[in-house]
Amino acid sequence: MTQGAKKGQQEVRKEKRPTIPTEEYVTKGHMACQGCGAVLAMRYLLKALGPRTIISTPACCWSVIHGQFPYWCLKVPVMHTAFEGTGASISGIAAALEMRGVENVNVVGFAGDGGTADIGIQSLSAAVERGEPIIYCCYDNEAYMNTGIQRSGSTPYGAWTTTTPGESWKKRPKKNMVEIMVAHEIPYAATACVAYPEDMIKKAIKAKENKPAYLHVLAPCPTGWRYPPAEGIRIGRMAVQSRTFPLYEVDHGAYRITARPRTIPVKNYLESQGRFKHLTSDAMDYIQQQVDRRWAQLEGKAGSKLK
Repeated sequence: MTQGAKKGQQEVRKEKRPTIPTEEYVTKGHMACQGCGAVLAMRYLLKALGPRTIISTPACCWSVIHGQFPYWCLKVPVMHTAFEGTGASISGIAAALEMRGVENVNVVGFAGDGGTADIGIQSLSAAVERGEPIIYCCYDNEAYMNTGIQRSGSTPYGAWTTTTPGESWKKRPKKNMVEIMVAHEIPYAATACVAYPEDMIKKAIKAKENKPAYLHVLAPCPTGWRYPPAEGIRIGRMAVQSRTFPLYEVDHGAYRITARPRTIPVKNYLESQGRFKHLTSDAMDYIQQQVDRRWAQLEGKAGSKLK
């Protein structure tokens, strides 16, 4: 073998080296549903942030997932707080660490979309407006899943929930939490998806270095979205590839799209889930138009024409 060929093989091996940290901070024995995307969101977040992390979580799926006291499935401290109080809770933890002179600890609010976009938005807004040294991560399964699949502000247009059943499916668009956080002029905000772990881990590391930071992570839910548990990663990828859930970051005001979608039809993504089975062709066409419109707006902000 020539020297050039050997060098080429070494470069290929280097490119294939794993980019996901091997240490696990989510242990066996959690109480999540089979195929739960929220578990992967926590798993990848902690891989990026490491053991010097404190989690505060409100009433949500994760208040059940980690188990009953005195047992839990995380290797980091966890504090439970009221549904509306995550932003205040992590602000207090950060202040307490400062008073005690404890440095280099990641204080993280980890909440579902209901506890972020609706019930918890006031304390979250106050925390980032004050510039608290915190990371807030919303694992977005697009409804109040822990309490019975009720509509949230993050539920997308057209979705069935137990509070938007039958012909009463949701008629309003999904609340754009990243743009709300960007309006606070925080250093870093980004979307992520559990189907793209390398992208999520890179963004979590950036969040660690640019606080206050906000991460909005799409976490598919087989129970609420009505699909087989084994399909979660495929459906998460479809959300990104259809541009329904774009992956991008806003770093000190600069937008950057971080995934290159294949541009599959939005209809394919919608038809993969039982929560959209009631939609007509006209409704799906409307959703496609809205996805295209929002993508064009994002491209304009990022100055990028990814195809």
